[in-house]
This record gives sequence, C-alpha cells and structure tokens, in this order.
Amino acid sequence: MSPDPATQVDAEGRMLLRIEEFRKRRPRFTDSVVTMAHGAGGKSSAALIDHVFVEAFRNPELENLGDGAVLELPSGERLAFSTDSFVVQPLFFPGGSIGHLAVHGTVNDLAVSGAVPQWLSAAFVLEEGFPVEDLKRIVADMREAAANAGVHVVTGDTKVVPRGTADGLYISTAGVGVVPAGVSLAADRVRAGDRVVVSGPLGAHGMAVMLARGNLDIEADISSDTMALHEQVAALLVAAPSTRWMRDATRGGLATVCNELAGQTGLGVVLDEGLLPVAPAVLGACDMLGIDPVHVANEGVFTAIVAPEEAEAAVVALRETAGGGSAAVVGEIVENPGGMVAMRTPFGGTRIVDMLVGDPLPRIC
Repeated sequence: MSPDPATQVDAEGRMLLRIEEFRKRRPRFTDSVVTMAHGAGGKSSAALIDHVFVEAFRNPELENLGDGAVLELPSGERLAFSTDSFVVQPLFFPGGSIGHLAVHGTVNDLAVSGAVPQWLSAAFVLEEGFPVEDLKRIVADMREAAANAGVHVVTGDTKVVPRGTADGLYISTAGVGVVPAGVSLAADRVRAGDRVVVSGPLGAHGMAVMLARGNLDIEADISSDTMALHEQVAALLVAAPSTRWMRDATRGGLATVCNELAGQTGLGVVLDEGLLPVAPAVLGACDMLGIDPVHVANEGVFTAIVAPEEAEAAVVALRETAGGGSAAVVGEIVENPGGMVAMRTPFGGTRIVDMLVGDPLPRIC
C-alpha cells in the first residue's frame, strides 16, 4: 500500500517547522575562553557577540547589528557611524595591505549603510621593534585609499606595546558618513520575491591572504579585491532606488551575510550556484583546500537585496562601475523555508548553506 500523501505532507511540514524553530533559537554560547573561531565571522562569532556584547550594551541601534549605526540628529539629518579593527597577517599581500583594508573596511561599512563617507579616525597599536619604513609604507597606503575614497583622516591615536605582545601592528578605524534624504536600508524592508545581487566576484581576498602566508604548496594568480565601494553603492541606489538592504560580504563571506539576513527577517534566501561569480583561480584554490567560496571573505564586494523589477537595472549600473564587471543576480528571497539559506546546484539539487563553523580561514582583516 502506498503512503497516504496527506500524511507525507504533514510529516514533511512538521519536520520543516522543527528545523525552522531550531534555526531561530538564540545561538548557544558555552565557551569559557575566547578561541580563534570567535573571530572568524561564523557561528562562534555570532554567539559571542549576542551573549557578551549585545547583552551588555543592548539598545535599539546596536540590536540592528548592521555594518554601521544610522543615527538621527535633532536637526533631522542622519549620520552613519561605524568602527572596525584590522589584525591581518601578513601585513602586505597581493593587491593590498593592512593600510588599504583599514580605510576600505570602514568606508564600505558606511557605504552599505546608505551613507556618503566623510571622515575617519585611525588608531595604531605598534609593537616595539616594528620597522618604521614598513609603518611609512602602510600609512602611505592609507593616505592613497582615503584620497581615492574622498574621505579625510581627522583624528587618531598611537600606542606602543612591548616586543612579543602584538603581531607588529594593529589598526583600528572609525568613520562617519552622511545619509542622503530618502535613503532607507533595513532588513525589515525585505520582501519575498526580492532578488539577491552581488557586486563582484567572490572569495578573492580570503584566498589571496591565505596563499600569501606561504605555508601552502599552492601557486595561483590571486589578488585581494580590496577597494572602496561607495561609488558602486551610489550607482546602485540611482538605478534601483527601492533597494531594501545591503551588507559587504567580509568575514564569513556571502553565506554568513545571507544567513544573518534570513535570521533577522524570518524569510528564506535561495542562491543559485551556477550564477555565483567566482574567478577560476579562486574556485580552483577553494576546491583544493575543501572550502566553499561562499564562506570566503571579500573586501571589495557587497550584497544587496533589490526589488525584482529593479534587479536588471541594478546589475547593468554596477557593471559600468570600476570593479563591478562581474555583478550578478545570484538568488531570491522566498517565504519558505523561512530563516534558512539554500543553494540550487547545477545538477538540479538543493543544499542548505549554513554559517561558517570553526576557523578554517586565516585572519583576513
């Protein structure tokens, strides 16, 4: 006797409901010490942030967990405010340096918050014995990146710690930008049917840093994608004024960005593996290392959720900008399965895409 279809549907429905309820639970945090996984941008990072920092500093702006906080002044003007720290090793890598990252990372956090970046601060923690020539080179990279992004470093701080207590140099930056009238980006604006757009090829930065460390017997022509994204964001907002939400896909890559969005909205994200822009060299390196490109960090790529009727115009506009030639629609927002990210494979199957687990990648920013 064949199974009752109604029973099958009911059982599958109950199973799906249990999965959704499980994924909506607050992330567990049972660690007694901090590990490297807590800085990888995946599940461990999310649990640490939720149980330690959000719990301590809870307020409406912080709980949005965006790349920057959008703050309204008494005058009615809105500012975006963001901060970041940079601890990458090595300090210099193909395509950039920690100096480039320090500027681009904060500029991009402001840009995907909908703001026009204006001012930065920069704080340096220097290890005793750090070569001054290397410091000058890094600062020159920061000056170049700031000039190209149209921002000014207006304040800062310098500390020196004893030899052996830091990896040469750490940089912290904060930034302020002005949010133009009419620009509003938030997870609660996302709707089923919206499209997922990425602004460029995935995974280049994480792979470039990993290979630059020199402890892998892999040779590949891969350079970091580090760049300021404010001009791409501006072009997107002109072409797709109903853009719902944006995030730059840094630690944890596209997978983490989409999982965070799914968790915030309760909606599902379905990506199409065949549409993901990944350079052949990056894909080859990922395959050799057993790493999914959607988990690899980017420093010059953002993810945007746009209205379906504006998706084509958004991609056309991005492809006309510097670094945007590989922009593509790579997925859509769906009602079910809610709170989850799935990937359609080229073979017609579907797999779940979870947040990064553990610490398989190097310190990339």
